[in-house]
Amino acid sequence: MLAKETGKFLIQHVWERVRGVPGLSQVLIATDSGEVASACNSFGAEVILTREDHPNGTSRLEEAATAANADGDDYIINVQGDEPEVEPAAILAAVAMARSSGAEVATIAHAIDNPADFANPNIVKVVLNVRGEALYFSRSPIPHVRASGGAAVVMLRHVGLYVYRAAFLKTYVTLKATPLEAAESLEQLRVLEHGFRIAVARHEPSFTKSQRDQGFGTGIDTPEQYAAFVARYSKQARESDNLT
Repeated sequence: MLAKETGKFLIQHVWERVRGVPGLSQVLIATDSGEVASACNSFGAEVILTREDHPNGTSRLEEAATAANADGDDYIINVQGDEPEVEPAAILAAVAMARSSGAEVATIAHAIDNPADFANPNIVKVVLNVRGEALYFSRSPIPHVRASGGAAVVMLRHVGLYVYRAAFLKTYVTLKATPLEAAESLEQLRVLEHGFRIAVARHEPSFTKSQRDQGFGTGIDTPEQYAAFVARYSKQARESDNLT
């Protein structure tokens, strides 16, 4: 979060992108780190310092929503702090799905166009029912299509951006952890295993396939991914300076 090779903290890039989304009433950063909180205050962000013992991000989000006095009918959007290229249109697509579906949770997914991504356990796949609700999330390649007789299906990559109703966050933190959640290490499976709904909006990123293959729009999980982001950001800054 505190990497600053672009001249801005990584978390600052995310905050600025989210602030560009129209219609949001508040943009808050939830962290259990005093050092991160101090850095965020330095660029003007509103910060909620949370407990250190949260088992997952959804639990931390519930504490932050409560601290912000969120109404039960409010929509709470959870954007990871390592997504400096998150697209405002993706956030709006998830919010629109939450409103139209009435589901407790909404998220987004897009088509997988790289076979290596389908096999990669670090990339989460999702399958949907006919109403656009998640049947299952997995690190395994799903669905399996047999060599013959299988209908054409689109393989979907889940993007870890969520919209919750504030009231459901209070329910979520009372739910017991579940076997599939533990097996896959995917906290959203707790929602499905307890019988709640996750609506999934199809949102194709604006980045080209070539750009996505270079890492555009992905989260920052490794030093190599951060270095690639810095290179992209620096190149865009130079091109912008040349245009002006």
